[in-house]
Amino acid sequence: MYLSHFGLSELPFGITPDTQFAFAANAHQEALNTLLVAVGSGEGFIKITGEVGTGKTLLCRRFLAALGDEYVTAYLPNPYLEPRTLLLALAEELGIALERYDYQFHLVKALNEALLEFARRGKRVVLCIDEAQAMPIESLEALRLLSNLETEKRKLLHLVLFGQPELDARLANPAVRQLRQRIAFHYRLEGLQRGELDLYLAHRLRVAGYRGDGLFAPGAVRLLHRASGGIPRMVNILAHKALLCAFGEGKQLVAARHTRRAARDTEEVRLPWWRIW
Repeated sequence: MYLSHFGLSELPFGITPDTQFAFAANAHQEALNTLLVAVGSGEGFIKITGEVGTGKTLLCRRFLAALGDEYVTAYLPNPYLEPRTLLLALAEELGIALERYDYQFHLVKALNEALLEFARRGKRVVLCIDEAQAMPIESLEALRLLSNLETEKRKLLHLVLFGQPELDARLANPAVRQLRQRIAFHYRLEGLQRGELDLYLAHRLRVAGYRGDGLFAPGAVRLLHRASGGIPRMVNILAHKALLCAFGEGKQLVAARHTRRAARDTEEVRLPWWRIW
């Protein structure tokens, strides 16, 4: 691989969400601030949407890491579950014994009692659901009913839905209009702006051990943003392939032609070939 060639200690443009490489882009920081303010003010439902690859999972991990000791957190990465299984998954995340809960009624009752116990101990419970656009309507309604439990001062369960834009279409269903009305805070996550891309590349390279001057030529960065649309996952895929191209030629600088080859080799590139050229 090209690590020693460019003086890197690890791959700088992996597509697995890694908080070590988290970059505080404007959109991500605004979304994180929205989440912290919403939870701090006691809101029950919060929604974050964004296209594939905009960094919703990474944002979720940053958000959970930013919460203090007064919060108890649960994370469900795969919510494509029928209501009872979803509640079982939540109970397991909260450390509730499951052996004797054969019926959904008893399960909901146990969850309610656990939430009340957390509240008596001064704890707030936050449930983050990733890929929420995949949730069945019945499961969304089950969560709404569970969120009804509250004290005189605040909600006992804060639910944060992370999903693709299809989540908005699912929430437009009249069957979940009560849930939709309860979403007081929401944010639409966008990609990197052109002015942020240089900083994004430099940040990831620095975390990966690079200590030289700019590794990507200005033309390569412009083409990288144009071909990726600013979507971080696409930026990482194209930047990785461009580094491979430069390494293959024995070059220490990634030029526009290397990015162009990377774009030609990537099916998900948004722009037609004549604009990339």
